[in-house]
Amino acid sequence: MKKTANNSFRLFSSLLIIMMLVLSSCGEKAKKKDYDIEGNWLGELSAHGMSLKIAFNFKAEGDTYVVTLDSPDQGAYDIPTSSFSMSNNKIDVEADIVDGKFKGTIISNSYIKGTWTQNGSSFPLKLKKQSSPYKMSRPQEPMPPYPYEEELVTFHNDSFNIDLSGTLTVPLGDRVYRTAIMITGSGAENRDEEIYGHKPFKVIADYLTRNGIAVLRFDDRGTGESQGDYYSATSADLATDVEAALNFLTEHPKIDTEYIGLIGHSEGGLIAPIVASRNPNISFIVSLAGPAVTGKEISLRQSHDLGVLHGMKEKKVQKSSAINEMIYDEIIKEPDPYKANENIENMLRGYLKKRLVLKKLVDIQLNSMMSQLTPETLIWYRYFLMTDPSDFWRQTKCPVLAFNGEKDIQVAAEVNLPALEKALKESGNENYEIHLMPDLNHLFQHCKTGNVSEYANIEETFSEEVLEIMAEWINSLGDE
Repeated sequence: MKKTANNSFRLFSSLLIIMMLVLSSCGEKAKKKDYDIEGNWLGELSAHGMSLKIAFNFKAEGDTYVVTLDSPDQGAYDIPTSSFSMSNNKIDVEADIVDGKFKGTIISNSYIKGTWTQNGSSFPLKLKKQSSPYKMSRPQEPMPPYPYEEELVTFHNDSFNIDLSGTLTVPLGDRVYRTAIMITGSGAENRDEEIYGHKPFKVIADYLTRNGIAVLRFDDRGTGESQGDYYSATSADLATDVEAALNFLTEHPKIDTEYIGLIGHSEGGLIAPIVASRNPNISFIVSLAGPAVTGKEISLRQSHDLGVLHGMKEKKVQKSSAINEMIYDEIIKEPDPYKANENIENMLRGYLKKRLVLKKLVDIQLNSMMSQLTPETLIWYRYFLMTDPSDFWRQTKCPVLAFNGEKDIQVAAEVNLPALEKALKESGNENYEIHLMPDLNHLFQHCKTGNVSEYANIEETFSEEVLEIMAEWINSLGDE
């Protein structure tokens, strides 16, 4: 759900390094000075209960260095720097694109001690020389050759006149196959739903296809090879992309059109019943941490649970929740996103002025908050906050398999699973299974706390138990 705590599904932008696109610029060149620092240096930033790896890459070119940064936990590499200086054993690096600066002292040929400053906050940062670029361990990621066919496909969404691109994996053989369309969580994501170096949709597609089920996964609109504008799209708009995928599959010679279903993760678990409620040709849904209560309720619960996990006192958590609720109510009340943006900014400025003496601090905090609440994002957010997924689940008649991780703090199981079961019962749908999975987080990794800060550091990409249940259930559909 790519991506702040208060922005619910749209997964968490780090408080330390902003999620960004991989950029092709090579970075700032600087004269080599008294020390040879060529190579890869790795450090870890820690604050507010979160940790994030950051790498500095110094590449010698003649008598200069090319300096770039990596944020491996966020899958961002080759981030260009804007300036670099070195004098004796002191170095200064600036990266304007993330509003970050590093001032360091070279202690030895393998150790640099310094401070990282970003968005007005400073954090100690120790860099250690690496023998090679840091690579995250992701043992579940499938590698070719694959024992199935992999087809790159493009299909058209007539409603928005855009082409969407994806990957269709089909078991080997001369018959038609049951098929799942995968729907990513919130935030502009690629076909693998890649996050923190993990590729959960690729792992799921590989497992299901090895077990006789075809899978179509595709880049969100405006992402990867797909056309369109993601950030102005609501969940209802994104549902039309899934319907375009459905139309494409019904014409494919290797697909069993009697068994085309949806697998939706997080916001994808909202989009799935939107599609199924108006498309009787959807033969099943697998909901992975899908919502069943309003976005406002999910957002308030999420911010509360995150505050508790980060060690905030209950009084402060309640105060933060009250502020969030005022923001959510303003978004719901004002349909014009530009007016809502202006009203929220005025509201927050007044609140911060009462608590911060320095105007500079007010501006820094306000800019940080408002960066998540642009008029463009408010279009999506208003729909999300107001929508009750149960309205769609009550109209869903196909078989449903639902999972939630016990330690999911983004879509809390104890709130959403009962609401989902209630809606399905009210619909008269008796063909459903609901699973509360012990020790799993929002990404379906085995975890300790469920905190977002754990996601990148866990090697597991996706629970084997959930994969097994999913494959067996889809293959059993239609059995008497």
